[in-house]
Amino acid sequence: MSETAAGVEIGQLRKRFTGADHDAVDGVDLSIRGGERLVLLGPSGCGKTTLLRMIAGLEHPTSGEIYIGGTRVDGDVPPRARGIAMVFQSYALYPHRTVFGNIAFPLEAAGQPRATIAQKVRWAADMFGITRYLDRYPRQLSGGERQRVALCRALVRDPQVFLLDEPLANLDAKLRNMARDELKRFQRQVKRTVVYVTHDQVEAMGLGDRIVVMDRGKVRQVGTPHEVYEDPVDTFVATFLGQPPMNLVELQGALLGFRPEHFLPVAHFGANEALRTFPLSVRRVEYLGSDRYVYGSVAGAGATVIAKLPATVATEIAEESDMEFAVPERALCYFDTATGARQRQ
Repeated sequence: MSETAAGVEIGQLRKRFTGADHDAVDGVDLSIRGGERLVLLGPSGCGKTTLLRMIAGLEHPTSGEIYIGGTRVDGDVPPRARGIAMVFQSYALYPHRTVFGNIAFPLEAAGQPRATIAQKVRWAADMFGITRYLDRYPRQLSGGERQRVALCRALVRDPQVFLLDEPLANLDAKLRNMARDELKRFQRQVKRTVVYVTHDQVEAMGLGDRIVVMDRGKVRQVGTPHEVYEDPVDTFVATFLGQPPMNLVELQGALLGFRPEHFLPVAHFGANEALRTFPLSVRRVEYLGSDRYVYGSVAGAGATVIAKLPATVATEIAEESDMEFAVPERALCYFDTATGARQRQ
């Protein structure tokens, strides 16, 4: 297997489908480093899959440029000539072929010798721990095993860039956790560029070196998981990431944002810590094992706010009570009330 990990450069990329009144992808600029795990994150219909399919050559851009490994590919360069391999949400396995046959298919289509095909298939299967399944058919596999077969089939093509379109969406929660770990180990082993599409913020935070947050065809923010979570550029990013999402409170003409885990009873903080206090009318308390969620309202602001208290915060909180809560000044975000854009204090 070669050691090439190609970067991807995208310049002012646009896609408008016939009959649409807006761009599905609207002027996207991205620079993806070779060997990077970049996650495209956003709600359904934000353009992330369309963007991935344009990189793959499955959709033609309305305008803009795409470079893979320094070569421009946005014209008539077919997918097979772009140095990419794509894994779909459905896995797209051939039901009449065994696992061996599914993994071998791209090598057979390329006319590679039988001995080479057998060697590459077994090498990929060993990497993902599915050698014992090579004689089985897809219907005999679990969802996680099918996902590994799809990844093996992509791997044997020796691509410069892997494009993954929500490959974990069909797995249950426990399998998704295991599969995320496998994907990270896989990328570290093969040292390839990975562009990963998901609407699941947990996947994005757990898998990405950087996250591209998209909305309505536009890139709202690009940054590390820590940057997009702790330092959102606007209210869309602030409320899209986080479970529960960031609280937004409009008080005296200012729009304040703070994460639920930073919103705690005043007694929890040290005497010398700079705080912004809020009188909270508690409506409901949810016990979730490792956390408690406290729902309530702040005097002067109509919106519901949520406090996320870890089990280490043992303060008694009664429903239908009034308490003083606070947020450290360092954890407050300020946003423009009209545009939602972040304001630096």
